[in-house]
Order: sequence, then C-alpha cells, then structure tokens
Amino acid sequence: MTIQPFEIGVCSWSLQVKSVPELEAFCRELHLDVVQIACGDPHHASWEEGEDMPAAARKSGLRMSAAMLGFPGEDYTTPATIQKTGGLGDPALRPERIERVRWGVERTIQLGLTDLCFHAGFIPPVGAPERSAFLETLAQAASIAQVKGVHICFETGQEPAELLKRTLEEIKAPNIHVNFDPANMLLYDMGDPIKAVELLAPFIRSVHVKDAKRPRIKGEWGEEVPLGQGQANIPMFVRKLKEIGFAGPLVIEREAGDQKGRLRDVAHGVRYLKEVLSGIGS
Repeated sequence: MTIQPFEIGVCSWSLQVKSVPELEAFCRELHLDVVQIACGDPHHASWEEGEDMPAAARKSGLRMSAAMLGFPGEDYTTPATIQKTGGLGDPALRPERIERVRWGVERTIQLGLTDLCFHAGFIPPVGAPERSAFLETLAQAASIAQVKGVHICFETGQEPAELLKRTLEEIKAPNIHVNFDPANMLLYDMGDPIKAVELLAPFIRSVHVKDAKRPRIKGEWGEEVPLGQGQANIPMFVRKLKEIGFAGPLVIEREAGDQKGRLRDVAHGVRYLKEVLSGIGS
C-alpha cells in the first residue's frame, strides 16, 4: 500500500502496544494508518503474536513504512550507559548483535518491507584506533541486508552529523541511509538539527518527528517534549525536508510518559503537524 510524501504516521512503540489489534485500535483513534513498526525486542516492545506478528501486521489495515530494531541489553538510563551498551559499539557484543541484525533483516522481509532502522551506536571519531573495526562491522551489517534487498537506516543523534556523513561516505554501501530524528540531536546535544538535515540530505530516507530541549548539564539527557514545545523547530524541519526532496512520511515518535500521556501527545502532534503542513502548503 503506497504511502504518499509527508503523510503523518506514528511509531508503534510510542503507543506501548502489545498486539497488532491494539495498535490498530489506537491508530483508528488517532485517525492514522501509517506506522513505523517495532520488529519485536526488549527495547521496542515484544508482540503477543510472537512469530505470527508479521502475518498479523500484513493482514491489518495498517500501512507500514519501515521496521525498527533494538538490541537486548541497550541501557538508556544515561548518555554514558547507552554509549557503552548501544548498537554495534561494544566489540564483545558485536557477534551477537550482528546476528540480531540478520534476524531483523528477515523480520523486515516477513513484514513485506524494505527498510530496517536502528541505532548504529556511538561512531568513533576520525583517527580513533577503534574506528576501523567499527566501520567494518557497519559494512558487514550493510552487506547482510543488501543480499536480501533490504536498506538499513541508521538513526541520528549519537554523533555529530558531520561524523555520520563522513562515516557513510567511507563505507560506500548503496543500501545504507539515515533515519533522521531532530530531537535526538538535541537530547544527545550533538548539534543543530536543521543544519544536520542539509548536511545529511543525500542519505535521509526516513524520519522521526520528535521534539526536545538540550540538556542543561553536560553529560545528562536533554528533555523530550510534545511537538512544538522544544528546540527542534519542527516547522523549519518539515520545510527543510520539503526543500531537499524528501518523499517519505512524517512519523511521530514519543518516548516519554505513560501510555495515556503518549496517546494524548501523539494526538496533539498529529494536529500540530497538520497545521505546519497547511502553513507551508504541503
């Protein structure tokens, strides 16, 4: 089912759902049917359907834009803990994490999708002794996906946009792209998200629409807030996406608060984005 550019959607894990019917019910309440869907893992929620989830999702009335993969053991308590445990960063965890990528690629195919999103981990800076091995691991993940016709989208935020761009250019894999989240740039305090859109424009394949404020104390988290209440400048973000020729949906992500609060904030986000789109003539 085709998804038109700038259609509004939601991340399944933002609604803390446990089953496909529950996701469908919330989407009906939100008057949405576009979703970026969690593969089913400890960070992005397991599904009551288990291995039958892909079939259930495909039979639903939902239009899925991409799958999202998390890794068991990722710890988002602080920026320091996720730096140690996130993505493909820890050499000791890479073999099992690569197998998890392999599983995620298969789950993506089962869902009838071509795009798998996840955080690569904290990319070592240019010149760091561990950078070469890290890039080899990213290239291995890309190769696993490419053989199956799957595109990988690394989510922004855990590194400056300049470093991510340099890394993607060095790997030179045609199936590696960016899942751009402007709020993550703020939560991790990793630069200006609007400038990052311009810099990463050739690589942006999907987006999360989320808002946040920068941390007040270096080394701590920033604050995630409802759309329009933070420093991401969502109207300018959407305008920039239009300028660079982005052709995907605007998928709202909300990761703070309980289920009721998230549903309320996503509903607010839908209304807010409709106003933004109306204002820029989309």
